[in-house]
Amino acid sequence: MSNYSPDDVWNDENLSNAYLTNIYASTFSGWPLNCGGLYADETSGILTSNLVQPNNSNCKYWPYSTIYKINVMLEGLETGDLPEKVKEELRGQALFMRAYHYFKALVYHGGIPYITHVQEEGVDDLYVHRNTSSECFDLIVQDLDSAIAVLPERYTGTDYGRIDASAALALKAKVLLYKASPQFNPKSGYDNPYVDEAYEVNKEAYETLLSRGYGLVDDYTSVFETERHKEAVIAVVYDGNNKKDGRNEQTCRPLSESKDNTGGDQAIWDLIEAYPMKDGKRIGESEKYPYDLQTYWQNRDPRFEASQVWNGSTFEVSAIAGRRQYTVHNIARIDDEFYLTNTYNRTGFFPRKGIMESNPREEVTNNSYDWLEMRFVEVMFNYAEIACAKGNTEVGYDVLKQIRARAGIEPGDDGLYGLDAGMNTEEMRQALLDEKRIEFAFEGQRFWDLRRNRMLYVLNGMHKYGLLGTYKGEITPEVQEAANRYELLPEDFTYTIQEVYTVGETEMHVPDTYYFFPIQQSSIEQNANLEQNIDWGGSFNPALE
Repeated sequence: MSNYSPDDVWNDENLSNAYLTNIYASTFSGWPLNCGGLYADETSGILTSNLVQPNNSNCKYWPYSTIYKINVMLEGLETGDLPEKVKEELRGQALFMRAYHYFKALVYHGGIPYITHVQEEGVDDLYVHRNTSSECFDLIVQDLDSAIAVLPERYTGTDYGRIDASAALALKAKVLLYKASPQFNPKSGYDNPYVDEAYEVNKEAYETLLSRGYGLVDDYTSVFETERHKEAVIAVVYDGNNKKDGRNEQTCRPLSESKDNTGGDQAIWDLIEAYPMKDGKRIGESEKYPYDLQTYWQNRDPRFEASQVWNGSTFEVSAIAGRRQYTVHNIARIDDEFYLTNTYNRTGFFPRKGIMESNPREEVTNNSYDWLEMRFVEVMFNYAEIACAKGNTEVGYDVLKQIRARAGIEPGDDGLYGLDAGMNTEEMRQALLDEKRIEFAFEGQRFWDLRRNRMLYVLNGMHKYGLLGTYKGEITPEVQEAANRYELLPEDFTYTIQEVYTVGETEMHVPDTYYFFPIQQSSIEQNANLEQNIDWGGSFNPALE
């Protein structure tokens, strides 16, 4: 775009759209591998002590180069002579992008400088102060309201993937959920003055999107392996040609059917245990489906098989008919096994969710599935979570039953899909978090859900475990040949829980200071008016109280 003058860009619809496309590319990416590098209680990997410091780039979000481009576009559109309707839709999408980046920075750090115009050296004061968190929330909502007012309700056809009014309303609801959350209200928790507005807007988002045709896709796997469906609120489109592999599949596949990389999204045992039984009951609590470690894969929530690959399970990756995945020493390919000295962050599990199994090994980077930055089920969870803050558990029951019905969990005689009857608001909030952990496995939500609810203590001090398989009997050449023919079944092995082999620290370090990450020191050194957060040696309070 640097080859064109501003007059050319903002007077030409194609060039303006090309400029906006570049902003989309710097805003949305693909699947957040290993929970975006934060691992949580989901995948192997350890957040080590001193990982986050002001003098490094870990857990920092400072999007001002993109904000500058967005502000250039917003001002340029005002001076250009495009048709007003075209201007409005471009402006609405740009306003959403600005709100999205500022919201993400706000969640990371608390209040940040909210710059809404192109700064000019010699004219503007470039050494800006941080806006308060309260001011940032108000400005984000203002940008989103402006976007909602000018965007169409829902983009379809060739415009699918663009931000529309439905996406902007869903993000506004999420923003206000955070504003009313314990993260930003550490003293009062959910007993704060922001809950009422958050509830009303989340209710509006849920009901409005439903009325516009959004909803749950009938089959859980189809959410990730089909496109342009009713669950997609914000879709990042991949075509397998110019834009591909949003799943980072080569890192997630077993190395025996991948290349160059491996070890991504390896589920830890704690996550595997979190999947309920087919009747929705927690493991060990179902009368209909007794649980045994040695047959742990049997009669589980169908999302378990849809999301996870375990030793001996069918995994026809590379389109190999009848292929089974093995993880046992001297049975599996050496790079796939979970063994005491394996350094590839192995756990005995691989991800199935979002993997394009039909692609041969040579085309492992050609995954063309879209990434759903936001799907309708998140709108449902957000509504149910804030309803709990209002003392309302009926919304939670309704949402959870819908989600579990779609998952294929049995309703039971009471129609509760395994849920406990008569839950209070705290129990319902925990049930929602537990369910979301399963529903959104590998989608990068878990760390932020715990952080929003000030529950990082769940992660702090955690050790991580996998499942070590051992063949029942002597591993002879004949047994190995049987494995090569994919004849060994999961029940041909015994299983023990084993801590994941890690070089270095083995315990998660997630202190309370992580509820707001520090501003990077280099940014403060460039602008003396930027105050550091109070838990990181500064005087700025990132909370709302």
